This record gives sequence, structure tokens and C-alpha cells, in this order.
Amino acid sequence: MPELPEVEAWVRELDPLVSRAPIEIARPGHVATLKTFDPPPSELAGRTFEGARRRGKNLLFPTADGELVLRVHLMSAGRLRYVPSGKKAPAKPMFQVRFADGGELDLTEGGKKKRAGVWLVTPDGLDAELAHLGPDALDADDAVLGEILRRERRQLHPLLRDQRAVAGIGRAHANEVLWTARLSPFRLSTDLGDDEVATLATAIHDDLARALELRLEGKGDTAVYRIHGRFGEPCPRCGETLRRVDFEEHTITYCPACQTGGRVLKDRRLSRLLR
Repeated sequence: MPELPEVEAWVRELDPLVSRAPIEIARPGHVATLKTFDPPPSELAGRTFEGARRRGKNLLFPTADGELVLRVHLMSAGRLRYVPSGKKAPAKPMFQVRFADGGELDLTEGGKKKRAGVWLVTPDGLDAELAHLGPDALDADDAVLGEILRRERRQLHPLLRDQRAVAGIGRAHANEVLWTARLSPFRLSTDLGDDEVATLATAIHDDLARALELRLEGKGDTAVYRIHGRFGEPCPRCGETLRRVDFEEHTITYCPACQTGGRVLKDRRLSRLLR
């Protein structure tokens, strides 16, 4: 799933492109993609986007008149790209915005499960829809993160992925951040001392900033992820074999030597978890 660095890189790329020309037409290409019906996409015709913005993992395209916002969430397999006039565009995009100069903003999605979504809302409607989001991960300093961690006794990996706690981090960067901070993915949030909270806050910022720089350079997952999805390979820091814990929807990757004091966390589907 695209996370904060990848989404932020797209926002910066799309910002000057989507505001070049007025919108000619906006339309869904799949019945499941458009999640709202009032106002209809036809309301975008003739308007101009102010640019591209981001809130958490949501891409936002506010109109220059301040009346509407097109919100896009890519979920696991969605991709959004601007196609200049004269260039080959996707044959069947999930959602398409065509501009008066011939350019297109196209949402595509791989796989059979069509989960990516598009919403057309007012600014007030957007605020209401996204009111549940926690602070942006890049803005979470020691004080903010400490308050989040002590609010509820939770394991670190699911807490970091919870958009209500902190917005922008998903499965991949939860792995990367905790490896960077040398913390077990199953460490309880309320057990962290002040120094560990500061270490985790620094790890969040450093990992996301590093990943964003690489995404802006056009680098892919292989360059961005140091341990995510690399179970069975040597840890790039200590050389220990990276391990994993499998769940139905995701896999946690970690280094026993760096993060769990040498203890191997058992697959929750096969045996009781060792913490």
C-alpha cells in the first residue's frame, strides 16, 4: 500500500500539473470507485484545481474557487498519474479527470479487488470525513508521540499503522521505523521510557524523510525498504537473519538481534506469540 513518502512524492509531482488547465470532464470508470454521489463529478467541469495536497495517505485536489475537493485513496494497488496531451493514457482507468489542454489525471488499480476510492466533497465535508485522522507522522515530535503512546496500552506495530493514532504510516514503514529504533514490534506503548519515545520519534522522522527523498528521485521499493519484505535475508545492520510474523493481511519483518534481544517471535497462526 502506498504510504506517506510515496503519496507525498506524487503530490509534489502532481501539484503543478493538475492546475495547468480547467477541467473538461471527470468520470468514474468502475462502479465501485466513486464513493459519493452529491455533488456529482460533473460539478468539476469548468473549474480548475488549485493543486495537489495530502492528508495522511489521502491525495487531495481542491478547486481554485474553494468549493470542492476531489479526494483519492489508493488503498493497496491504486496508482495515480498525470498523462500529458498526446501521450498514451490507460485504456480503462478507474477514474479519469480530463483537462481542457488534453492532459489527463488517471487512477488505475491492479488486481481483482477494486478498493481504491474517489470522493467529491465540500471542504467542510472533507474535514468531517478525515476528522478521525491523527497528527501527520512527519509532524509527530517527542511530546506529541509520547501522548499518543501513553493514551492506550497497545503493541507498537499496530499502533503505528493506526491512522487514528498517527497518519501516514502503514505496514512497510512500521517495519522500517521499528527496525531503525531497535524496538520490538510487540513492545507495549506504555512501557516506553522518555528516551525510547524520543528515539522512536527520531526514527519516524528519519525513515520517512529518507524514503521521501528516494521516492522523489524515482526510486522503487528495493531502494526504499531496508528490511520490509526481506525476511530470510541478513539484517543490513548486524547481519542476523531477518524474521517474520505472518498475519492474514500483512507480514511483520524484524531483526531478532536488533529488536527483540535475540528472541524469535512465533508465527501467530501456528503457535502462541513469544514477546
